[in-house]
Amino acid sequence: MPKDTYMQPIDLLWIDDEIDLLQGHILFLSQKGYQVQVAHGGQDALELVKKHHFDIVLLDENMPGMTGLEVLNALKQLKPDVPVIMITKSEEENIMEEAIGSKISDYLIKPVNPNQILLSLKKNLESSKLVTEKTISSYQQSFQALNVLLMNAQTHQDWAELYQKILFWELALDTIDSPELQEIFHFQKTEANVAFSRFIEKNYTDLLFEEKDTIFSHQAFGKLVVPELNAKPTLLLMIDNLRYDQFKSILPIISPYFTLQKETTYSSILPTATQYARNAFFSGLLPIDMEKKYPQWWKNDIDDGGKNLYEADFLNAQINSMGLNITHSYHKIARPNEAIKFLANLKSDDVSDLKVVVYNFVDMISHAKTEMEVIKELASTDKAYRSLTKSWFQNTALLEIIKTAQQKGYQLIITTDHGTINVEHPSKIIGDRDTSTNIRYKTGRRLKGEDKHVFEVQDPKNIGLPTINMSSSFMFAKENYYLIYPTNYNHFVNYFRNTYQHGGISLEEMCIPFAVFAPK
Repeated sequence: MPKDTYMQPIDLLWIDDEIDLLQGHILFLSQKGYQVQVAHGGQDALELVKKHHFDIVLLDENMPGMTGLEVLNALKQLKPDVPVIMITKSEEENIMEEAIGSKISDYLIKPVNPNQILLSLKKNLESSKLVTEKTISSYQQSFQALNVLLMNAQTHQDWAELYQKILFWELALDTIDSPELQEIFHFQKTEANVAFSRFIEKNYTDLLFEEKDTIFSHQAFGKLVVPELNAKPTLLLMIDNLRYDQFKSILPIISPYFTLQKETTYSSILPTATQYARNAFFSGLLPIDMEKKYPQWWKNDIDDGGKNLYEADFLNAQINSMGLNITHSYHKIARPNEAIKFLANLKSDDVSDLKVVVYNFVDMISHAKTEMEVIKELASTDKAYRSLTKSWFQNTALLEIIKTAQQKGYQLIITTDHGTINVEHPSKIIGDRDTSTNIRYKTGRRLKGEDKHVFEVQDPKNIGLPTINMSSSFMFAKENYYLIYPTNYNHFVNYFRNTYQHGGISLEEMCIPFAVFAPK
């Protein structure tokens, strides 16, 4: 058997009232490994389908008795998953549309030659195998190039570009079944995070205060959002805790309604946690400046009460400080009923210059994975986590909000405050009883951690952070480590392992998607 065929013969049913004229085609396909059965009409074909399994069907559209479209509908009721290739003399658009609507796999116009049919058969039966082979070959060729980029990354922009290339391959490898290649890729991505953590540890202060080309959380609204307003009504959608790979996975769902105009990145500040990064986005200030300027709105880790209760106030203050003459509103959605209420208001409200929506669901998924066994199972890997996010997005009121925004002519901006990482390796840490509880960063007095696993900042003001007291410091977990106290160590190691956490240093947490869409 030729190498371009399956190991087992492929059972093919060809339905055509003039099948006797196609013996040359049938012989050609037989030589290529296809086992062809024929039927002269619809009724004969349906009887065969009831008795035998066929891998694929070739169907003539114009036959006496049952038409091709009638046979197609009957076939789909009997065997909905069997691919059907329709062959016809007709180029009428309504016939094409009806056939496509009936979920044909391909549509060929007579006269067809044997190679044309073979190509269509391969596309429908062997595409997965061919895609796998091409993906493996392409990644193998790109492996060394990625390593070179990794070793030569000198700026934050270099890392952002490298991370986008890593994401390209991560999503491409999702489509194939190759555990060995997945393991190689995981190792390469881990090495990238090791190098990125070293880069941040060495350069974070300079990047934050000196490097003008790097945009951080507190600069993102002014440098990225404001230039996009330009008198265009805008819906700014901040999906809390949305990783860049999750953003990529939902892009195809948005594309029927909006055209992607711009896609870029910015960096979350440290800690990569909501109370720091998101408040910085809405205030336009680093946390140390928020505490000084707005002590009534800022809360430190050990303070009681919610840490993100004043985002609307921070946003108003930032807009006023910029002198922006725009109509705007702020909305936070954490429950389905809040989404439904906002959707109703969006449909009835007059169009405003800027509507800001914070949508909290993805963050709740990541936290639920720590607490609930069923979510642990559904999001056991990054691939599964992306799939869960995509499924949620397709079936939530958020998609209806996006559709309504398109209908009302809004420009759409999608971003987030920080990402999250699947933690795998525990690292012991010691602190006093007032130390913060997040397992990707700690702030407090007398902190002691394993140096190679953490980035320690003795004086928080050097990186724009407030101090709880005079001797407080910060420690940030690097790569995919998580920080565990010695008390009940084994219990908490097992409890938090393979859960999604944020607050530390990794490409997944710090590299933030920012995308602008125009309504179609």
